[in-house]
Amino acid sequence: MTIDYADRIKNLPPYLFEEIDIAKKKAVDAGRPVIDLGVGDPDTPTPDFIVRKMQEAVSDPANHRYAIGKGTRALRASMADWYKSRFGVTLDPETEVLALMGSKDGIGHFPLAFINPGDEVLVPDPGYPPYNSGTVFAGGRSNLMPLREENGFLPDLSVISEDTARRSKIMHLNYPNNPTGAVCDREFYGKVIDFARKNDIIVCADGAYTEMSFDGYQPLSFLEVEGAREVGVEFHSLSKTFNMTGWRIGMAVGNPELIAGLAKVKANLDSGVFTAVQIAAIEALDNAEKVKALMNPIYAERRDVLVNGLNDMGWKVNKPKATFYVWAPVLDGFDSTAMAKALLEKADIIATPGNGFGPSGEGYVRFALTRGKEQLAEAVDRIRKAFFS
Repeated sequence: MTIDYADRIKNLPPYLFEEIDIAKKKAVDAGRPVIDLGVGDPDTPTPDFIVRKMQEAVSDPANHRYAIGKGTRALRASMADWYKSRFGVTLDPETEVLALMGSKDGIGHFPLAFINPGDEVLVPDPGYPPYNSGTVFAGGRSNLMPLREENGFLPDLSVISEDTARRSKIMHLNYPNNPTGAVCDREFYGKVIDFARKNDIIVCADGAYTEMSFDGYQPLSFLEVEGAREVGVEFHSLSKTFNMTGWRIGMAVGNPELIAGLAKVKANLDSGVFTAVQIAAIEALDNAEKVKALMNPIYAERRDVLVNGLNDMGWKVNKPKATFYVWAPVLDGFDSTAMAKALLEKADIIATPGNGFGPSGEGYVRFALTRGKEQLAEAVDRIRKAFFS
């Protein structure tokens, strides 16, 4: 029997984080003292009170059945309440809120509702890989929007040609940004909304990192800006905010017609988020400020240990206002892949090559602040000895 993969699989690049995991496993199996700063997976446990609520919910047999639908009314109301208290955005839980198995679920499935074969999607470069892979699975084609340091890692909408804009059906955005750590302001979102209206483009704003911010900075929601709900939706996740990456719970909120389209795709492809997880998510959202007050100082301290340490030795790195990522230009004589390889071979440190996020990520590596400050200090010391001694 001949096995031949579908073109949609053949057209996908290797998934970045699987490649990193393979490299990590080889190093660990060889007994090397690896410090993994590659994948953005929080190392701090889910808060105890959320775990206790989950344990209680799992013990109730009523929660063991299919959880078909958009999420329980209680969860969608909690998500709407959180958006109101955090961003001042009023949402209708019935029509403008959809529970997801993590925001990746919604981002990846969204194009299936709105993209026909041959349609085009505007994708940030560098950017989260599912923006492109979701487009490929829907039969669409990605038009990359380069994110340049000189533009604050914001896409320059003025260089998108009229033909490209006309052919594009969706635009993905992500601020605070993975992988660059960049942030945006209300004026930028206003320009995006005007561009989307003019060209009849759906905006998919990924807000997964709005709750990870430092030095008094408070990221905004895309939906805070006038006109946003007319043109788009926002994806959010409990993964990073509450150290719940493995729980798979998130949300899509915004334009009712767009939410309905995504809900129809999901109704045909999955059976909903496990009800016990939904109950635990309500507990998390109801205590969001408490968790943020606990976690953000930890990440701020880690950021300072790594960034200050790198800058002190001469590796000039910007200090991010948000996210738990540090986007570092490669050292002289390296490209992204070679820099990541050298960090692993010479210092037993795993970092993510920037070109894995798209061609405009070339020239950078990403460090994730997902190890304690002692390990980050050790990483700084290893880098100094390997590259600056």
